[in-house]
Amino acid sequence: MLATKNYKFWFCTGSQDLYGDECLAHVAEHSKIIVAKLNESGVLPYEVVWKPTLITNELIRKTFNEANVDEECAGVITWMHTFSPAKSWILGLQEYRKPLLHLHTQFNEEIPYDTIDMDFMNENQSAHGDREYGHIVTRMGIERKVVVGHWSDVNVQERIASWMRTAVGVIESSHIRVMRVADNMRNVAVTEGDKVEAQLKFGWEVDTYPVNEIAEAVAAVSESDTNALVDEYYDKYDILLEGRDPQEFRRHVAVQAQIEIGFERFLDEKNYQAIVTHFGDLGALKQLPGLAIQRLEEKGYGFGAEGDWKVAAMVRLMKIMTAGKKEAKGTSMLEDYTYNFVKGKEGILEAHMLEICPSIADGPISIKCQPLSMGDREDPARLVFTSKEGSGIATSLIDLGNRFRLIINDVDCKKTEKPMPKLPVATNYWTPQPDLYTGAEAWILAGGAHHTAFTYDLTAEQMGDWANAMGIEAVYIDKDTKIREFKKDLMLGNLFYR
Repeated sequence: MLATKNYKFWFCTGSQDLYGDECLAHVAEHSKIIVAKLNESGVLPYEVVWKPTLITNELIRKTFNEANVDEECAGVITWMHTFSPAKSWILGLQEYRKPLLHLHTQFNEEIPYDTIDMDFMNENQSAHGDREYGHIVTRMGIERKVVVGHWSDVNVQERIASWMRTAVGVIESSHIRVMRVADNMRNVAVTEGDKVEAQLKFGWEVDTYPVNEIAEAVAAVSESDTNALVDEYYDKYDILLEGRDPQEFRRHVAVQAQIEIGFERFLDEKNYQAIVTHFGDLGALKQLPGLAIQRLEEKGYGFGAEGDWKVAAMVRLMKIMTAGKKEAKGTSMLEDYTYNFVKGKEGILEAHMLEICPSIADGPISIKCQPLSMGDREDPARLVFTSKEGSGIATSLIDLGNRFRLIINDVDCKKTEKPMPKLPVATNYWTPQPDLYTGAEAWILAGGAHHTAFTYDLTAEQMGDWANAMGIEAVYIDKDTKIREFKKDLMLGNLFYR
């Protein structure tokens, strides 16, 4: 489900013909070497493709327009090896529509003190050319990422790699389609939003289907297919009967298996990559989808509870951005439930009724089947686990009526002090930065929701870069947050983005 295009990034080097053909040959040779070494580094998640040196208005414009229509090109990396007159870039930049990175580097790492002469200075003047180019991009008001440093530096390569994932998120955002099964939870504000504006801004398509239409797809799943998936569950997860009759327990689990298969077939047939459900409108479904949704999330589908389509799209987006990442720790929808205010042990218990993605699990994953007060259906089966320790980010995309705002909070995930044997749901436990009190106050001041799209595998910088590329406000809650300055940031955002 997380299969995406074989994305590539074009490497475009700027120069001009003032210094002759020999200089241009060196420019091409040097940029080819940089591209080869970047690809050999093993740091970048996607391939870099060398493009011929850009020295004229016509060639720059042609190259950028070719990048626009190339479905595998997810962005362009630009670098000015020599001086490149910035007016040559105007038409190409005006027509370019994909993510842009300005790599401010140079071929040589060190000044060759003993041999440097004017020929060397003229040829190796990125400090000059990149500033000319940077000026015109700023004057044109074009959003881009700037990375400074020598191309062989691992830190520089890691920043390029980080941006690549953001760029793919920008490109793939326009391919996200969210299926709403029923509607938002009644009288809840934060799960609402302008779906037309979301499509204009992010490219998301958000459509509603009657619950019984997808319930029919569930009912059409054969008994043999259902039983085969139940067998897979029993092989993969610990079964916690907790006094229930084994046959009755298996029947409840089979309901979730049938829902998983039926939902996935329906989503694939209709070409949707994210889904929302609502416990208040289940139609002919026998259980609130729990284990089924958890499994779909693990496969890469986005999910939002109680009709929260913004969270569903963001979870899908984050799963795309983290796809293939080495030693990934997981991404999931989460919800703030309850606080621990004990001094020195402060934190927020994160969970939901059923639907937390097992990609964030640490240790054994179990299947439980227990009553659920909401939904008015039979006891749903669900996966139960605790989550990994480590750093992560919690995000909330909110609709402020006239615009969107992305709130990004660095959080520190940890284990709870004691087990919670009577709590039959998957959980995460974190302390928001800079601390619970400041973090929660800032979150509330910014208008953050109780549902979050959470990941261990992206940074606040990456999600902020995505927001910038989409033209929306990003606010950060992190170790440096102070409420007085945070309020000023919100005030400035209200002025700038209105």
